[in-house]
Amino acid sequence: MAKLYFHYSTMNAGKSTVLLQAAHNYVERGMVPYLLTAQFDNRAGDGRIASRIGIGQEADTFGTDEDLFEKIKARLESGPCACIFIDEAQFLGEEQVWQLARAVDDLGVPIMCYGLRVDFRGLLFPGSATLLALADEMREVRTICHCGKKATMVVRQDAQGQAIKEGAQVQIGGNETYVSLCRRHWRAAVGR
Repeated sequence: MAKLYFHYSTMNAGKSTVLLQAAHNYVERGMVPYLLTAQFDNRAGDGRIASRIGIGQEADTFGTDEDLFEKIKARLESGPCACIFIDEAQFLGEEQVWQLARAVDDLGVPIMCYGLRVDFRGLLFPGSATLLALADEMREVRTICHCGKKATMVVRQDAQGQAIKEGAQVQIGGNETYVSLCRRHWRAAVGR
């Protein structure tokens, strides 16, 4: 039976690596996965999912207002597809997550979403909040803080390494911008 999965964590926990490995497992078994990533996150190139450890794969993209039920339905009608993999799932809109749930329920295809749970302010992303509400199964991909404890938060830093406390929820960046921390060190960094 198809399910909607949400694999969540902070930055640099290996979500894209896990996604790429899972997709590869399907290919190894002669099945066809369908990979999607956020259209505006082109750090690895347009339509590409890449891990910081150097592996990557081409992917289709989704826009912020795109109907994902219709996109998935069209993909399934074009040929076999065993599973849908979505990277950067925090950028999904609330309605798009409902469309994914509908695709699982009505089209019978498993969908595995990978994304951040919270932003640099400690607030849920809308896509992540809706996935936490609707996912059939959730799995935390873990990473560690510099102190060795589990990192559950992320801080956005300026060019001098100082924590930024305000700003737009979405700012594309990597290790030069974000650091994963445990809650205690996040609180210390942002003065909370």
